[in-house]
Amino acid sequence: MKVLVINCGSSSLKYQLFEMKNETVLAKGGVERIGMETAILTHRPHGKEEVKKVAEILEHTEAIRQVLQILVDPKYGVLQSIKELNAIGHRVVHGGETFSDSVLITDDVKQAIRGCFELAPLHNPPNLKGILAAEDILPNVPQVAVFDTAFHQTMPKTSYLYALPKALYRRHKVRRYGFHGTSHKYVSERLQELMGVPLEELKVISCHIGNGASITAIKNGKSMDTSMGMTPLEGLIMGTRSGDIDPAIVPFTMAKEDLTIGEVSSMLNKHSGLYGISGISSDMREIEQAMFDGNERAKLAFDMYIYRIVKYVGAYTAAMNGLDALIFTAGVGENSVLVRKKVCESLNYLGVELDDEKNGAHDKKERMISGDNSKVKVFVIPTNEELMIARDTVRIAKLKK
Repeated sequence: MKVLVINCGSSSLKYQLFEMKNETVLAKGGVERIGMETAILTHRPHGKEEVKKVAEILEHTEAIRQVLQILVDPKYGVLQSIKELNAIGHRVVHGGETFSDSVLITDDVKQAIRGCFELAPLHNPPNLKGILAAEDILPNVPQVAVFDTAFHQTMPKTSYLYALPKALYRRHKVRRYGFHGTSHKYVSERLQELMGVPLEELKVISCHIGNGASITAIKNGKSMDTSMGMTPLEGLIMGTRSGDIDPAIVPFTMAKEDLTIGEVSSMLNKHSGLYGISGISSDMREIEQAMFDGNERAKLAFDMYIYRIVKYVGAYTAAMNGLDALIFTAGVGENSVLVRKKVCESLNYLGVELDDEKNGAHDKKERMISGDNSKVKVFVIPTNEELMIARDTVRIAKLKK
């Protein structure tokens, strides 16, 4: 059984084709610069050479058509016929309060996705474009929407409501939604397999730390709190995002610097975080190298970054009244030995003991990195949001492997 996973951006498209009998990736790739005459299709078929193709791809329907064509290409393809495709899973960033699980796409679902445009203006419109394009080309293939926000719909009101006039929630649904839900769900389910303990018996903190970053408290298998809020701006210090700040800074800065709403939003989302503090980069690898070279601003950026992570882990441990396991995932979480080490060193009071050899090992991506006597088990678990989307697509479309 074959499932195609699609993630559409405003001018890009990423895809992976899975054989779900053994959950292997048959091919993956993407289309960049959609809307231009020099769009680039990159295709990586399993067991064959990567191919790049430059073509005029002016909209998402043509992008998906090009992807489907190369999947059945005699030289570069991995399918004999497009009829082998059993279902398509779409990543959708925002499902609002409507969706607490993945769903089979219907007209009502598409309308609900459209209704969340205001909440995710950069993501939901292109996500919907991808859905409409796939439906246009393959109208008889089941299409499933998998929402980044769905996993967090188990949060209680004490977690998701803000201390604002209730009218803002009632009229405009101003509340915490959380993101990276597909990733947090995947790594927590994988943790269950690695520990051999049901998630319902565990208190877990999942640290999805990449250019965008969020931490989630998972109690008894359910998200009870998460660091991102109504938008992905709240929470941790990120590559270019500020994370938590005093909200009064916004009007103060607008008045002092004569900034528009758009300009201050750009400042907080694109010019802050690691980049804003260090002045050199949003990439943790470059921050670490600059820190080792004696750059004081880079060291400050790193220290602030670690402090914010540690603070959230401590808060969520208190909120759950305990912690059984800590997960590091995503680009920084999976690859930075130093970030994991510094975070864990600040958690000794919880009984966290890191095994430096396991932490530094690169021969095995997925592993436990805590010592034998650690009271909290610490894991590195590479995220696989595409596989989680494919699994949900199989489940929702009720396909038989």
